[in-house]
Order: sequence, then structure tokens, then C-alpha cells
Amino acid sequence: MKNLPFRIWGTIAFFTACAFTGHKVEILLTREITIDSLGACQGISYQKGKIFLYGDREVGMIREYKMLGDSLVDQHHEIKLTRNGQDVINHPTGMAVHGQLPVFIGNSIRLNAEGTQWRAVIYQVNWQGLQKTGTLDGNLLTTIEDDACIQGTRPEYVKYHNQWYVATADYGNKGNEVRLYDPEKLSRCKKTSEPGVLVKKFACTPWVQNLHWLNDKGVLVLIQNQIEGRRWRFTYVDLARSLDSGSMQVISQVDIDKRQDELEGFSFLNNSTKGIAVTSSKKNNVNYMTTSW
Repeated sequence: MKNLPFRIWGTIAFFTACAFTGHKVEILLTREITIDSLGACQGISYQKGKIFLYGDREVGMIREYKMLGDSLVDQHHEIKLTRNGQDVINHPTGMAVHGQLPVFIGNSIRLNAEGTQWRAVIYQVNWQGLQKTGTLDGNLLTTIEDDACIQGTRPEYVKYHNQWYVATADYGNKGNEVRLYDPEKLSRCKKTSEPGVLVKKFACTPWVQNLHWLNDKGVLVLIQNQIEGRRWRFTYVDLARSLDSGSMQVISQVDIDKRQDELEGFSFLNNSTKGIAVTSSKKNNVNYMTTSW
């Protein structure tokens, strides 16, 4: 365990009407720790005090943790994303959970070494049942081909014009988009290209690994790599303005050049100050962060 505080100042790339317009975003990376049994960690989901880390070990899996003081404590509760013993969600890339709305887990599968062919799948699951039984048996509700995507899928709930939608984004370096899907239509479709599923979209920069929504600020955080599979980038986007204009409207972008590994996910905890960033590395894969707006 290391105490490695350092600050990274975000530059204001686009001025918006947000409450913190003109202010720099400061990120303090306070501690790096290693959590085992995750395989290559792919993301984090914070839900009412519970912290779920998901990865692609021998099978896709989710493990539950809890913050006790300044420590992340294993709750010894593991979910295997299997059905009938077979790996189903082998590379989980995003969890969309909000209230009583349908719960979705993304799966992004690279089909060739060049990364030009992908299969993106969104699974609707019975989240309560999945936590209870620990497998997808009886808890996999629908399987949706995300054929409206360009490269991969990473679902996250966001709010736009007082309605909740499932946002997702691409990872590649060409034609990247953030797209909004209607959650009810998404839960009933077989393909995201079906009429009415896709509601709105905007163009964004490359290498988006995950999304994180800040409802109190109306800000969508793009958790990115600066280059393919390497170096950390956090891009804070005005969601409404981006969707209305069709292209990303950046409030602030923070690059962390010190970390050369593959940033995979990030979540604030019970406020928009304390958060955890995760990587696919074998060491220092869980990172405590403090953000000042």
C-alpha cells in the first residue's frame, strides 16, 4: 500500500454555463492498492454504500466490497457471470443501475487482433436475483445485440430533459459516439438498431473505457485512455449541450501522465469528491482519488 499524493489540474477546454465554469478541476490521487481475485478489473459500480468491482478472471465476475474508514473491505460475496456453468458475460464493460429501472450489463468482445471487428452485447439481468444466487441462472432476462454501436458497449444511466436513459460509448479511434437508449425499449428489443431504441447521440473523442454520471451537476465523465490501452484521461462533458449540439462539449479534461497503465473505470462514492479509479493491471489496480471542483 502506498501513499502517493499528487495533483493534476484539468484545463478548461470549453466554457459552459455550469456552476463551476472557469474553475479548474483538481484531482488528488491519494493511494494505490492491489485487490486480487478480479482478473483484469474492468470497472466499478457504487450502489448505496456497496462497491462492486467487476472483471474478467477465468470467467466474467463481480465482487462486492465496502468502505470501512479509509479501507476497502472484501465482503466475500462473488457473482459469476455464467449460466449452466458456461461463461456468458466474459468481458463485462459497464453496469447501468438506477432505482427500479431495468439493470443492464455490457459485454464488449474483440473479434480480431486489429480491433476492427467487435461484438457488443447488452444483457438485462435480475440484479437482486443475481446477487442472491451468484450466477446468471434464472437471472438473465434478455440478450440485446448492440449493433448501433461502433466499437464496444459500456452502459450507464444518465438523465436528460428529466428522463432517464442508458448511455453507452465506443472505444476505438474512428467515429466515436456517446449514444442514449430508451431503457424500456432497450429491455424489450433484440437489437439496438430497432426503431425508437436510440434516442440521441453525440460525437466524442477516442478510447472511452467507461462512463460515470454526476446527476447533481449534469455532467458525464468519460473515463478514457490517452492512447489505445494506455495512460489516464478524465473528460468532464456537459451532457445536455453535447446532445443538443451533436458533439461533445467539454468542461474540463484531466490527463494523468504518471500512470501509464490502462484506466478502465471510475466512480465517485457517496459524493462528488471521493472516488475510486480501477485499472486492468495486476498491481495498483484500485486507486483512491479526491476531486475538487
